Amino acid sequence: MSAESPTGKASARTKRADAVRNQQTLLSAAAKVFVTSGVDAPIRQIAAEAGVGMGTIYRHFPTRADLVTAVYRHQIEACAEAGPSLLAGADSPFEALRQWIDLFVDFLVTKHGLADALQSDSSRFAALHTYFLDRLEPVCAQLLDAAVDAGDIQPGTQPVELMRGIGNLCIGRDSDPRYDPRRLIELLLQGLRQPRPV
Repeated sequence: MSAESPTGKASARTKRADAVRNQQTLLSAAAKVFVTSGVDAPIRQIAAEAGVGMGTIYRHFPTRADLVTAVYRHQIEACAEAGPSLLAGADSPFEALRQWIDLFVDFLVTKHGLADALQSDSSRFAALHTYFLDRLEPVCAQLLDAAVDAGDIQPGTQPVELMRGIGNLCIGRDSDPRYDPRRLIELLLQGLRQPRPV
């Protein structure tokens, strides 16, 4: 075995790690642009936000559907990973739930327009929806259970009910700039609160 082999392997690993990190940066930038400008935002806007050339985006994601799908998966993972971290670091389980829902809303705003971006690829959309439920429903359940155990919220709310309710409140944001779903979501969260004894 030559002396260069370990270095070559380390170098290849470093390049792979850099490529993954660069792709994550690009996906985060695209998600940010999608939240403010929708999934039809110009690729040049995403490239500028990511600090890369348009060719870099097209090299990783040849079609808009590829990019939107990757952003969607990236945000699902970020949302799933955030749940336990928020629970460990927030002042209360209810505050962790509130912060997680804020991330979830950002994700849902990005999700609007997904079906149009994927056009007729219904199998891809169905697979993403399954992935979404498989990854996020257990995280939402963990946050709800912790808030119930702490006496912050009343028991009985199912994760899929809460996620669907929040999703329904987010519908219409794109078509009416006067509509702010976050205000109604805050009211929904207050409705979950456990009444405190007076």
